[in-house]
Amino acid sequence: MCRLLGVVADSPAPLPELLGGDLDPFVELAREHADGWGISFLDSGGQVVTAKEPTSALRSWVFRPLAERVVTSAAIVHLRMSSPGSLRILENTHPFGGPELAFVHNGQFDPAGVLDAGPDANTADAKGDTDSERYYLAVRDLTLLGSAPPDAITGAAGLVRSRAASWESTNCLLLTPAGLCAYADHSANSAVIRRRGPDFFDLRYRTEPGRAVVASTGWTRPGVSWARLPDRRVLEIGRDLMLTVHDEGASSSAEAPMAARRTRSHSNEHR
Repeated sequence: MCRLLGVVADSPAPLPELLGGDLDPFVELAREHADGWGISFLDSGGQVVTAKEPTSALRSWVFRPLAERVVTSAAIVHLRMSSPGSLRILENTHPFGGPELAFVHNGQFDPAGVLDAGPDANTADAKGDTDSERYYLAVRDLTLLGSAPPDAITGAAGLVRSRAASWESTNCLLLTPAGLCAYADHSANSAVIRRRGPDFFDLRYRTEPGRAVVASTGWTRPGVSWARLPDRRVLEIGRDLMLTVHDEGASSSAEAPMAARRTRSHSNEHR
């Protein structure tokens, strides 16, 4: 199982600065989640750029220098713990995607190829053997058919639940030029929950002046308050720092400005 971290801010900054005190304690999770790391971010032209490596972020010669060079206003970071039998290779390392989408998953479903079958399948682009990449391809294909990113995520997650013989979690983050989406859902019969505790698959988020952060559990920042994303909900954070919570199967729910949204003239006060 993996760990996820995402951020959207009102102005670009180097990634460690953008994440404030969050990056280092999060990356400490790579002591256990040591099978790969990946970073996707929006470049100055609004395209998604991805770098990844099938090794621990704490042992990598690339991770820290890259993180310090990245200047962006939106990014996701992934730490991989591979499923049993899944190879520790670049092709299986998250994020998956291209210049329009970057996708990271925390969870597992069996069989990994459950989304390969049926008239709606299009997994010819799969380069690795993971369920996560096939989940990404299902999300991608639904967006290509015209679904908005939140609907594409919930549609692909619904296919997993209906087809898989067993599943643990379909938690994911999706970065696009328009912003960041986070989705939370895990099985009530999860063996991982029994081993790791009831909050292992929780996704939590917080807003503060100039930015919003969403992350999986397992690391803490004293004094920082996080809200839990309810299961089968998509949290969408726009580039304008507008928060939208989407119910599964609905286009969207109530929309409201975030506490993080401020005028550009004050955008650097917290840095």
